[in-house]
Amino acid sequence: MMRETAGMDEGKSRTHGPFRSPSFRAACFLLLAFLQNCYDGWCPEGRKRSGDKLPNFVIIFTDDQGYADVGAFGAVDIKTPNLDRMAERGVKFTSFYVAASTCTASRAALMTGCYPKRVGLAAGVLWPRQTKGLNPAEITIAEVLKERGYATACIGKWHLGRPAELLPTRQGFDTYLGVPYINDMTPDHIVSIILSIFGMDFPPLPLMRDERVIEEGVDQDTLTRRYTEEALRFISENRERPFFLYLAHNMPHYPAHASEEFKDRCRNENRRGSYASAVEEIDWGVGQILDSLETLNIDENTLVIFTSDNGPWLLAKTLFREPTGSALPLRGWKGQTFEGGMRVPTIMQWPGRLPEGTECRELATTMDLLPTFAHYAGADLATEAAHKIDGRDISGLMEDPAGISPHDYFYCYSSDTGLLEAVRDREGWKLHVRRGQRTVAELYYLPGDISESVNLYSLNADVVKRLRGAVEAFDAEVTANARPVGEAGG
Repeated sequence: MMRETAGMDEGKSRTHGPFRSPSFRAACFLLLAFLQNCYDGWCPEGRKRSGDKLPNFVIIFTDDQGYADVGAFGAVDIKTPNLDRMAERGVKFTSFYVAASTCTASRAALMTGCYPKRVGLAAGVLWPRQTKGLNPAEITIAEVLKERGYATACIGKWHLGRPAELLPTRQGFDTYLGVPYINDMTPDHIVSIILSIFGMDFPPLPLMRDERVIEEGVDQDTLTRRYTEEALRFISENRERPFFLYLAHNMPHYPAHASEEFKDRCRNENRRGSYASAVEEIDWGVGQILDSLETLNIDENTLVIFTSDNGPWLLAKTLFREPTGSALPLRGWKGQTFEGGMRVPTIMQWPGRLPEGTECRELATTMDLLPTFAHYAGADLATEAAHKIDGRDISGLMEDPAGISPHDYFYCYSSDTGLLEAVRDREGWKLHVRRGQRTVAELYYLPGDISESVNLYSLNADVVKRLRGAVEAFDAEVTANARPVGEAGG
């Protein structure tokens, strides 16, 4: 009897006890909702919660490709159907800047989110035998993402240090395949031959795998295709985990190279020679990558960014009589702080996340990519003064291209002298204070004069005063807080 009573009591407890009462279940629901809200409030903005899949990031970075060398940006004698398709499916940025208008400084800014002067690489480019480069103490995009469990690969041109301790594998990249510096730094190039008279030594152009040279005197006609194939392999092998791919093409830097297929195509259609063939093979590679992401069903979880390291190279056109890039309607070239040297064609695609077929005219820079990726990956950036960065999170601008730039000002440092030459503000006023060692007084309003042709300096004293004050204050801050360049063996 007692066993029967006990059984009845247990049954009653299971059916009618407090754990089954409607009021108790409602209280549990409210408690869970309260705890979720607490977690949402605690979770840093942008941090991915448990169960969410971290996004992939792909940067396709070309060399010396001009503002007008993409169909979506006005090219008529170069065909870029894949980049044009990317623009139709994403956001075209028409006021996107690099932090310097030559190779090394521009790449240092992209990798660190800092103006080149802040990381000791403001002036000049690195040569094959130099022992300097990006300081390993700097924090790169790859290192930020690696902390969040990302697979990381650098493919292509590095140009931030040739010694082993300064290569990509020491800066957060799991793997590296590429040429460590410019493709014209070869013993048979005319510039190198001239410089050799003054004692500079140029070894055969090396193709490297991680920290080992696997080919000396690499056939540059094969580089774009081989880089693309390596990128596709990396994406496929890491499709089940978050990855960061930095694909930095050597082309279309002079001397521009491409495979025979693209050389023949441009030759037969009488288009812009080797330069056009190099750009069109890069465009082919972009298409291969976009198609691969879609086939693997990871395109909706992958942000792809296409841009260039600086404007086109005038020297190739004037000295070597070679076809080169176009920055029209911008004024200036690579190496200058006019718009043509620093404003670059930029397209971002992320299906389902970024609005399709839109244009962003707001100020943004390559320095913004590090903090933006950190936001999307839920990474915490160092806040100590020793790791101060200049980039800003532009995720809001990417998702709403009609929004407002997080930058009040953008500063234009000369890649020749390392001196601050110009500044533009968010509204589009641009003040030039120096050109080389010469003082200048030029003010342009870019929204109405993108070619920097009408000097409004004498008509806008208040604007000049404000911009000049910004130049002086910022340059003083960066100069005082500049960090040391990397030195092999140091």
